[in-house]
Amino acid sequence: MSAHRTTTYRRPETGTDLEARLAAIRDELEVPREFPPEVLVEAERVAAAPLSLPERDETGIPFVTIDPPTSMDLDQAMHIERDGDGHRVRYAIAHLDSFVAPDGPIDAEARRRGQTIYSPDTRTPLHPPSLSEGAASLLPDQSTPAYIWDLKLDGAGEVTATDLYPAMVRSVERLDYASAQQLVDAGEGPEVLALLREVGERRIELERARGGATLPMPEQEVELEREEYVLRLRPLLPLEEWNAQISLMTGMCAGRMMLDAQVGILRTMPPPDETVLRRLRAAARGLGVEWREDVPHGEMLRSLDRTDGRHLALIHEATSLFRGAAYTAFDGELPELTEQSAIAAPYAHVTAPLRRLVDRFGLALCAAIASGQEVPGWVREALPVLPEAMAASDRLAGSVERASTDAVEAAVLSGLVGEELAAVVVDAGGEKKRDDVEVQLAEPPVLARAKGEAELGADVTVRVVGADAAAGSVDLEVVQA
Repeated sequence: MSAHRTTTYRRPETGTDLEARLAAIRDELEVPREFPPEVLVEAERVAAAPLSLPERDETGIPFVTIDPPTSMDLDQAMHIERDGDGHRVRYAIAHLDSFVAPDGPIDAEARRRGQTIYSPDTRTPLHPPSLSEGAASLLPDQSTPAYIWDLKLDGAGEVTATDLYPAMVRSVERLDYASAQQLVDAGEGPEVLALLREVGERRIELERARGGATLPMPEQEVELEREEYVLRLRPLLPLEEWNAQISLMTGMCAGRMMLDAQVGILRTMPPPDETVLRRLRAAARGLGVEWREDVPHGEMLRSLDRTDGRHLALIHEATSLFRGAAYTAFDGELPELTEQSAIAAPYAHVTAPLRRLVDRFGLALCAAIASGQEVPGWVREALPVLPEAMAASDRLAGSVERASTDAVEAAVLSGLVGEELAAVVVDAGGEKKRDDVEVQLAEPPVLARAKGEAELGADVTVRVVGADAAAGSVDLEVVQA
């Protein structure tokens, strides 16, 4: 199986319009539509005249952003410099306190939405675009209020000092992942990219040492490009992993600050159950994938090759290790579970306030702790209700993503009815005793169930019996195992 595949679906001149199906999904799932008029009015007002701005001026620091090329809601900007044999990382995060009044119309609507919802053809933002893609976004060449995480790291990448404060910042360059990776590979571009690599690689080693685990699931993308929907499996670039480590490091610092202050909201996940681990080890033996008894599951997952069918099947089996993620709020007595087991450390969401509700509260809380001030009342009052608000928005986002991907996959396969395609079995039913299997097609990169029987990890041929884009359904059958 190729690690990088792309399938294009051109909008048909006749027949079911995929955009209509995607819009219907949003309607069925009650995704919010336009912002209420009072929210838009308030957003325009505070964009032109912020509620307040930080007094500290850090616009002389050459921050850069690294995001997908079409993104306008830029939550983060970074600057890295050497500090002895370690580094100093300054991570600027959008400062929504300058624009969102507690209990005001923007706050109320953000609490209703919870997070930005992504569809293949559009996104439904958490905040009005005049803020999230304008005044509050860390766009280049504009002075923007931000929270700055000021982190000092030693030669191994461990954080030795943490500070957090509001300041005005100015991004000097906007980079995207692909072009930034090309610059790193060529030994070119701003020094921050080379330093990001150093920090990222050190933090990855620390993650391994503390037993962190990452599921190397192939990333499926659905995008609209020049009137065509493109379905692809995209390999994660090394730079994306380094960049993610900066965010994870910051969230770990936030989690530790909250625990030390005995108030906050953590992102938690219990460790995998021993029964689940035994089943995964049994699946590995059945697939012929080596997994020594002394090797932790996180290290085993890092060794898997997503282009190997047996390994891909084991990756799908390993999703059972990553269940039970939740938001855990506390004020006073510490919760029983304080770690996010995949990260193997306490962790909090504080790096994406433009797109995720909880981050705004976590940032304000940590800034108060860092400055020795009382946690704002509006933050404390929200802590009990934030977990369910975020859980509800997570459920909605997941439902939209699954239904939208199903619709695009069905549209892609609608032109291949009757054809036979290569696939790998990634779920053979197990204890469910089903009469079908889950397969990952090689081309187009569709994940779906197919009638028939086959062994887990087997290379098979499936026939496309039918595909209904309007219903988001496909009908496949195994014809050769």
